[in-house]
Amino acid sequence: MENKSNISAEDFEYSREVIRKLSGYFENKVVGQQHLKFSLIAAIISDGHILVESVPGLAKTTAAKAISDAVDGKFSRIQCTPDLLPGDIVGTQIYNQATGRFETILGPVFANFILLDEVNRSSAKTQSAMLEAMQEKQVTIGGETYRMPEDIFIVIATQNPIEQEGTYPLSEAQKDRFLIKEVITYPTAAEEVEILNRIETGVISRVDPPVLSIADINRVQDIAEQVYVDDAIKWYISGIVVASRRACRNPEYEMGRFINAGASPRASIAFLKMAKAAALMDGRTYVIPEDVKAVRNQVLRHRIGLNYSAVVDNVTVEMVIDGIVNSVKTP
Repeated sequence: MENKSNISAEDFEYSREVIRKLSGYFENKVVGQQHLKFSLIAAIISDGHILVESVPGLAKTTAAKAISDAVDGKFSRIQCTPDLLPGDIVGTQIYNQATGRFETILGPVFANFILLDEVNRSSAKTQSAMLEAMQEKQVTIGGETYRMPEDIFIVIATQNPIEQEGTYPLSEAQKDRFLIKEVITYPTAAEEVEILNRIETGVISRVDPPVLSIADINRVQDIAEQVYVDDAIKWYISGIVVASRRACRNPEYEMGRFINAGASPRASIAFLKMAKAAALMDGRTYVIPEDVKAVRNQVLRHRIGLNYSAVVDNVTVEMVIDGIVNSVKTP
């Protein structure tokens, strides 16, 4: 692909240094999980929200905390429970007897980085309270609108897929608000030994100072927007997303019988943003088809609905995604 980017050499080196610092901070706190590291950094560069899924104990919270601690911004952690109310997240109005007036108390959602821990443990009503904040970057309390931080606002939500009691599956609308979804797997034996070694030496529990500022992240986000994307790549992205919709309406398509619903236009936007971030992280100022393929699972796994046939035949969403991508000609 021809490089038509307007990114200067200075900006390019600046972005590489910021990415290196984020990566180093993450690796100091989390052992292995390279896919998760890539996804978190790429999503932050893309200014998008992240959904992280795994069974308990695989460092979802640690990873989210590490990537946000690397940046000197305001951080809030919200532990979701079935009795959590919308006001506990966005804020509420409290009557002040001394003044005889209602006062607005803003909730923990007003921060740069929000760790929404075990989001599927909160009720549907509470989950929906995050919709306006995540999409519109504002909330309404007592008829008044309050804006999220202007510089950066990123939600990192975690969920446990195996427990059924006291959980409320995210709605399709809520899942679609997340730029990407990453799934964490178990560490290798060697990685598990390294975890034990770091626990003994106190590396993981040690509080390290931030290595970046909010201004650093904002500048890299601006640089990423200038990464060049050829029209052929845009048509390739569109072809993949449209193929996911066409497949569910075409029983003759190999993977079509497993799909209930295809991806929305938000998937195309996510592909574009994540491909630009992937190119920048790979040391390029232009996107190639491999960047699109590299982020296919993160972008599509929470946007493609599978039916019961997929469960019966042990067909995973990643298998369906591969089938969709392989059906589209690479430019």
